[in-house]
This record gives sequence, structure tokens and C-alpha cells, in this order.
Amino acid sequence: MASSSRGSTRDRGRAVEQRVAEYLGARGLEIIERNYESAGAEVDLVAREPGGAIVFVEVRSRASDEHGSPLETVGRDKQRRIVRAATAWLVAHELWERVEVRFDVVSVTGDEEPRWVPGAFEV
Repeated sequence: MASSSRGSTRDRGRAVEQRVAEYLGARGLEIIERNYESAGAEVDLVAREPGGAIVFVEVRSRASDEHGSPLETVGRDKQRRIVRAATAWLVAHELWERVEVRFDVVSVTGDEEPRWVPGAFEV
């Protein structure tokens, strides 16, 4: 039963990521990769701004805010893992130190509109 529960959680996560990708796309970002994994870490979405900057997006969601905002779940350890995966992505695409980079977080609570926080953390 745990695996079906995990599968449905994973399915919900993918559905939220799709929703966020559409949300960001409607606001001018081009999604160029999803669920990039490397160096023992993952980046949910990799996007490009019209000006060329690369944006690494962490998507967080919760059914309700009863136990706090999904934004509160992106602590220093999570940030370090995202930066590690982002660095690997930049190196693999020969963009390391060649493009502007930003780290955003988008949170979704229930059926509410996504909350986008550009530049949510610095490296």
C-alpha cells in the first residue's frame, strides 16, 4: 500500500509541477527542462527568461496551509542540494559562468494560484 500512496503523491507532485510550468510559461519563461537530477540532487524546473537568464525553480506544494506555507520547506539544506544540481546542469550545458542565474521558488497550496518568489535565495 505504501507504494501506491507514494505513486499518488508523486503523481500529484508532477501535476503541480505541470501547473507551475504553465503558470510560468504564461508569464514569459520558457521551460527548457524538468526534473533534472545530478550530483545526488534535483531541480524541478529549469527555465529561460526572455533576456537569456537561466532560472532554476523549486516547486513546493501542500494540500493546505494548516501546517505552514510550502515556502517554509525550502531550508538551507534543500537550497544547497538545488544549487548542486543547478551547478551540474550549467556545467553539462557549458553555461557555467556564462549566463545570469536565479533561484526561484513557486509554492502551491491546495487549488490556489501558485505563489512565485523570484530570487528566493542567493548562492
